[in-house]
Amino acid sequence: MSRRDLKVLLLAGRFEVRGSCAYTLRLVEHLPEMDIAAEVVCSSAEMVPQSKRDVLPVDVYRRLDLPFLNRLALHDLVRHYRDDPPSLIHVQTRKVLDVGNQVAEQLDVPYVLTVHDLLQPRERMRFSARRGRRIIAVSDAVKADLVQRAGVPDELVQVIPSGVKVDPLFRQPERGPDHVPVVGTAGPLEPIKGHTVFLQAAQEVLSQGIDAEFLIAGSGPEEENLRRFARELGIADHVTFVPYVREYTEVLEAMDIFCLPSLQQGLGTVMLEAMALGKPVVASGVGGVYSVVHDGETGLLSPRRDWAALAERIMALLSDPELAGRIGENARRLVAKQFSVERMVAATARLYREVCASVPVAAP
Repeated sequence: MSRRDLKVLLLAGRFEVRGSCAYTLRLVEHLPEMDIAAEVVCSSAEMVPQSKRDVLPVDVYRRLDLPFLNRLALHDLVRHYRDDPPSLIHVQTRKVLDVGNQVAEQLDVPYVLTVHDLLQPRERMRFSARRGRRIIAVSDAVKADLVQRAGVPDELVQVIPSGVKVDPLFRQPERGPDHVPVVGTAGPLEPIKGHTVFLQAAQEVLSQGIDAEFLIAGSGPEEENLRRFARELGIADHVTFVPYVREYTEVLEAMDIFCLPSLQQGLGTVMLEAMALGKPVVASGVGGVYSVVHDGETGLLSPRRDWAALAERIMALLSDPELAGRIGENARRLVAKQFSVERMVAATARLYREVCASVPVAAP
């Protein structure tokens, strides 16, 4: 198989404003640079920025990820690719793994799966040994979880961290003497993301007489609960919610400090985006965060659920601009070296070629 014969189908579910969806868009955008043709199939693309919809090959098969309701979508998808099937399918998340198994079986092609986070309690992952060839884990912590808890063979899992764009010419915006620092977080508003801990830390910072604003960007089922909690804490006037975003870049640029208060984390793509912008990070010491945040060097770590410790770390950065600047610059350099989108795409392309090279060629 020549380098230019490779065609990959990126199978996704419903696009949301989260790291795993940004991962898919970065792959389809940059894989052609590796001489790989890539297309995205998903169940909804309403949250994909229109600028990307206009130029990227993204096809929508509604209800594709809905059990018992996806038969027609599956039929149409398989019929579309029957005469010209992809070389392999890259299942983007566990949410569409069952669909990936079915499509790969019907098209008689192999697939790989990316796992972005740790397994949920009692979760069973139906990775098919018949069609599944490899699993991409976004961090060592995710790989360890797959091997230890799901019983996946170690040699089946390859760690390829999520990558983000890093502008080598980026410079921090100038802040005037009257600038009020903004401490923010961004991502889906879900209980596992620890936003209540963030709000409690915000209350502690403000109670110390520190002039700061707090920002929560993203949407999800916890939004109303979080707004109510901010009011109960008496800090609603200092907390801004920004739910209607399709990309996080603009809100990240507005922040002076980025917080990742997650209770569980596979890696933290939005955190990587903040670090690529030179933002000092305070993050929970969980999961794949350890592979990125080296305490006191590329960020500050805080025990999960510990709002007092989180507040202490935030105040340490607010009171020491030199420390904040140094950590932010160290973080940007680390991301550029180890977590660039180019590095991610190149490693993923190599994995595709290894998988396809191992598939027997049918006799003419």
